[in-house]
Amino acid sequence: MIFDHSKIKPLSTNDLLETPLVQYLLEVCQKQSEKIEELEAEIKQLKGHPQKPIIRPSKIELPFKGPTSKKVEKRAGSEKRQKTRDLIISKDEIIEAEGAGRDWVFKGYQDYIVQDIKIENYNVRYRLKRYVTPEGKYVTASLPKEIEGCHFGASLRRFILYQYYHCHVTQPILLEQLGEMGIDISSGGLSHILLENNEVFHQEKEALLVKGLEVSDFIQSDDTGARHNGKNGYCTVICNDLFTYFKSGESKSRINFLELLRTPQYKDYQINPYALGYMAQQNLPAKYQQLFEGMSGEVYPDKASFEKFLTRSGIMAGYAVRTITEGGLIGSIMEHGINKELAIISDDAGQFNVLAHGLCWVHAERNIQKTNCFTPGQEALLEAKLESFWELYRALKHYKKNAAQINKEELSNQFDIIFSERTGFFGLDQNLEKIEKNKKELLLVLDRPEIPLHNNTSERDIREYVKKRKISGSTRSDEGQRCRDTFTSLKKTCRKNGISFWDYIEDRIKMIMKIQPLPELIVLAQKINTG
Repeated sequence: MIFDHSKIKPLSTNDLLETPLVQYLLEVCQKQSEKIEELEAEIKQLKGHPQKPIIRPSKIELPFKGPTSKKVEKRAGSEKRQKTRDLIISKDEIIEAEGAGRDWVFKGYQDYIVQDIKIENYNVRYRLKRYVTPEGKYVTASLPKEIEGCHFGASLRRFILYQYYHCHVTQPILLEQLGEMGIDISSGGLSHILLENNEVFHQEKEALLVKGLEVSDFIQSDDTGARHNGKNGYCTVICNDLFTYFKSGESKSRINFLELLRTPQYKDYQINPYALGYMAQQNLPAKYQQLFEGMSGEVYPDKASFEKFLTRSGIMAGYAVRTITEGGLIGSIMEHGINKELAIISDDAGQFNVLAHGLCWVHAERNIQKTNCFTPGQEALLEAKLESFWELYRALKHYKKNAAQINKEELSNQFDIIFSERTGFFGLDQNLEKIEKNKKELLLVLDRPEIPLHNNTSERDIREYVKKRKISGSTRSDEGQRCRDTFTSLKKTCRKNGISFWDYIEDRIKMIMKIQPLPELIVLAQKINTG
């Protein structure tokens, strides 16, 4: 039989591009192209050449497309106010009108207020009176408590801490600045102020996490690289709208995250229903789960005793050791004051997937956004899917405010319609499938309307640490790392609670305690938020 080739209908270019094999090959080529571009950028960086900026518009909130109005709206904050009404006048200077004669009638003053600042040396010599008692004993007057043997006053120490930890002024530049202002201080003296005798700040920072986990309905978390003493490390942030807590370490594993949630004051591991439930959820093999039958309520006071228990029980496999350790940590966490209904919102990093876990919709959208299109038809499919994505997002925002009036099953079905539908566009379908698998975490808001839909709070907070890292580089000493974590945590928490960090530093250095302890403010703010 002779095959008639003339009857074969040739495929058009668009039809050819729509075939799964061609789509797959185009996807591979695109990934290779991106990898080449990434390597070229790395070469440029090593050679010191300028980098290509990556600027993408945000699509989290679409602009309102309603009828235009000719009325020009004022920008926020532009309303008129009396800018000098609350200023404290330090000095009145009277200026005579030029050419004033004796026959002129005085009609009062026209005030013109100028704001200025005075930066100058202010050196104090404390002359401590000394006496000798009739018994021959010498008695010397005591220095003010805020001095505590330091030759630099509280105001200068406040300025140094504020400049370094808040304004990101590096230590060499700060030393130069102080010298030009007439302050006689060495680099060692400056380092001493930045790193030593800050225990009051460290204690308050650690108490932040304890109270934050106790009263919060949810927390958000993220991490970033943080080199320390020449070695790669990580900094993890735990935060919400009330507080921020930074902690640096060598690892960003789930065990490390759970140790942070346990808070530093506790070191124990507990086998209880929470721990056993976690192990079962993680599909720990039955032969290991059987070892814990009848053991609920076991407490191991520290890591050494828990590791001895694992060795004695013959638990050596890496996955089993890791899962059981995580379970023991969760058991401890749930027994030490944490809100048992606490939800954790993250960007889908595996180490944060514990307890009630919710995912960020902005990060989920990136799975769709990064899809590579090769035809106008594919671009149309991508835009339509993105429009559906943000339509559902806006519906969930509305649900958060009106949960009692909206049927959450309809929103769940809308999710299924958007992400279970297969378009025939290979790359897009793959990314939709990834989102579909995360349905439970993305729709946690249906059961917990109080939680946010995105992880922006932790993204903003961790950026503070990244900025400090880029300006000052890595930390060297353990105390330097500890102080960076502490003051960054306190600064962000002060800002969230409407407290001036400048005033806060002075209050704590001088031990005035006029500003309420930050952990107490967290509790008060949470009570106000929950009505």
